[in-house]
Amino acid sequence: MAGITRTAEAVWEGTGKEGSGTLTTPSAILSGTRYSFAQRFENAPGTNPEELIAAAHAGCFAMALSFGLSKEGFKPKQLAAKAAVTVEPKDGGFAITSSALTLHAEVPGIDREKFATIVEAAKSGCPVSKVLNAKVTLEWTLA
Repeated sequence: MAGITRTAEAVWEGTGKEGSGTLTTPSAILSGTRYSFAQRFENAPGTNPEELIAAAHAGCFAMALSFGLSKEGFKPKQLAAKAAVTVEPKDGGFAITSSALTLHAEVPGIDREKFATIVEAAKSGCPVSKVLNAKVTLEWTLA
């Protein structure tokens, strides 16, 4: 498989605190989606970069785990993954310092030891985990 490039566009108007911006993707999933300081740091309604990274990380991890399980002959019934991305002040600016993954998995016929091996490989092997310059943790339950 050849490499894939995905794109997104951000347009910002105004100052950092008082301004606002829009995010747009070719798929139109984001189409002029607004974001601002208040949405990023004050929990105002709307999206922000860290929320989008969390969605990307949870989705990437769940897909990587599904592929890993399938490769070992297991068919997951459901993989419910969440990511909590933390941004903190660092070195005079801000940095994403961690992404905490949580998972509730329903995988018929797998034992805990085998699942632990596959889930850890998915955590470290998922492309979003690889790109994050942050601590990635994982807690999981298996039903």
